[in-house]
Amino acid sequence: MSRQIILNFLSGLQTNNNREWMEANKKTYQDAKTAFEELVHALIQKISAFDSDIADLEPKQCIFRLNRDIRFSKDKSPYKLNFGAAMQKGGKKSRAGGYYIHIQPNQESFVGGGIYMPDASELAKIRQEIDYNGESLKKIIQNEAFIQRFGEIWGEKVKSAPKGYAKDHPDIELLKLKSFVVFEKFNDPDILKDDFADRCVAAFQALKPLNDFLNEAIL
Repeated sequence: MSRQIILNFLSGLQTNNNREWMEANKKTYQDAKTAFEELVHALIQKISAFDSDIADLEPKQCIFRLNRDIRFSKDKSPYKLNFGAAMQKGGKKSRAGGYYIHIQPNQESFVGGGIYMPDASELAKIRQEIDYNGESLKKIIQNEAFIQRFGEIWGEKVKSAPKGYAKDHPDIELLKLKSFVVFEKFNDPDILKDDFADRCVAAFQALKPLNDFLNEAIL
């Protein structure tokens, strides 16, 4: 199924984020959802060639619900404006480092991965791994191909050295991180190209060493 239906549906949702519009466009939503499921299925198969932890996943284990949790939000819009899926060991609810795809019109799509906002115990384990084995992480993220594709690790940082680590620690900037995420952006026309899935997988393969480092720490 053409991925154009995904962009068309989400574009309409951006200006009509309400249940009445969704009810009137239920068929378009189902077609867009099916097209996204087909893409995620293809990605799982391709990722499995280099990461066996992904091999047994089904799209339904990876794809996030379109409905927003509005219980504690001032924004009461009922729906997200993107389709997203996390492909990692155990599926989207797992805390493992993995691979993420985000489709959103108006040049807002991206693929990426790593670990976003690990809990306190996981963050402590990752920091310990950086303390013990920081050279391995720096070798991954300072690789020229990694930098060209992703730039640097993205994540909010604590303002000063985390408890238990010296301010002059050689890897203090990495230790300050609270998330360990990288991403590569895609424009709308990219989504429609025949090689889009392969381009996503190329990015995922490039970030696998980062996932391996993080998962070694927490799993």
